[in-house]
Amino acid sequence: MSGIQTVAIIGAGQMGSGIAQTVAVGGYTVRLFDALPGRATLAIGEVAASLARRSGRGIINEDEARSALSRIMVCETLSDVVSGADLVIEAASEDEAVKKQVWTDVLAHLEPHALLASNTSSISITRLASVTDRPERFIGLHFMKPAPVMRLVEIVRGIATSAATYDAAVTFAESLGKETTASEDFPAFIVNRILVPMMNEAIYTLYEGVGTVASIDKALKLGANHPMGPLELADFMGLDVALAIMNVLHDGLADSKYRPCPLLVKYVEAGWLGRKSGRGFYDYSGETPVPTR
Repeated sequence: MSGIQTVAIIGAGQMGSGIAQTVAVGGYTVRLFDALPGRATLAIGEVAASLARRSGRGIINEDEARSALSRIMVCETLSDVVSGADLVIEAASEDEAVKKQVWTDVLAHLEPHALLASNTSSISITRLASVTDRPERFIGLHFMKPAPVMRLVEIVRGIATSAATYDAAVTFAESLGKETTASEDFPAFIVNRILVPMMNEAIYTLYEGVGTVASIDKALKLGANHPMGPLELADFMGLDVALAIMNVLHDGLADSKYRPCPLLVKYVEAGWLGRKSGRGFYDYSGETPVPTR
């Protein structure tokens, strides 16, 4: 896309690293930063492994994989990562206070022409944009997990987002080989407003003893032709993320149907966050995941 050459990504967790890979494969120069020391460097290794797997499957060739990896640079500070960037994508944890602090901290270092985007999966774009100096150039770019594989980018306009910013975001996402869907700025947008309450209801079904983990996931995979069961998908997403989204829905829409299941709350309190912690509704310590209930 003309006008965007360098993309800064703030946050090098699973989403940030996946977005970095996707953008680099798309031909852009990528700068990557994470507040946790060493995390961005670790992410480069994860991207290299992912690119190697995709090359081995014939999805991209070896030269493309090497070239994409060479376009990702780790930065040590927020000022380094955003200085000179044409587009800044924030992929920090799904916490409104954390995200607002990121945008407050980078303001002094942004290029005047830079477009700003958040990868939030549920938080108001309007509220995040309000702490910046350019709400008209702020938009939601919600990549699905895993970003290199999933075809959709959900594009969310805040109340002040300009038509030019929206058009630029669509063009950028399409240049990565993605398809887009437009969402207005309501809690959890389109995908997660539908998807995460389904997971929450599956957790209630487990909590109330209607079925076991295995029977609930089997029922949805075979009975509704879902590629993953809802509990397996919740583990993949991260139970802390699922809980954060349910809380955004419950607080933002004030409807009891969005109340997080107590069992979901208990798992998060226990640190059982799913795949990333090694235990959630499944135990991932062995070669094959085993249901925990």
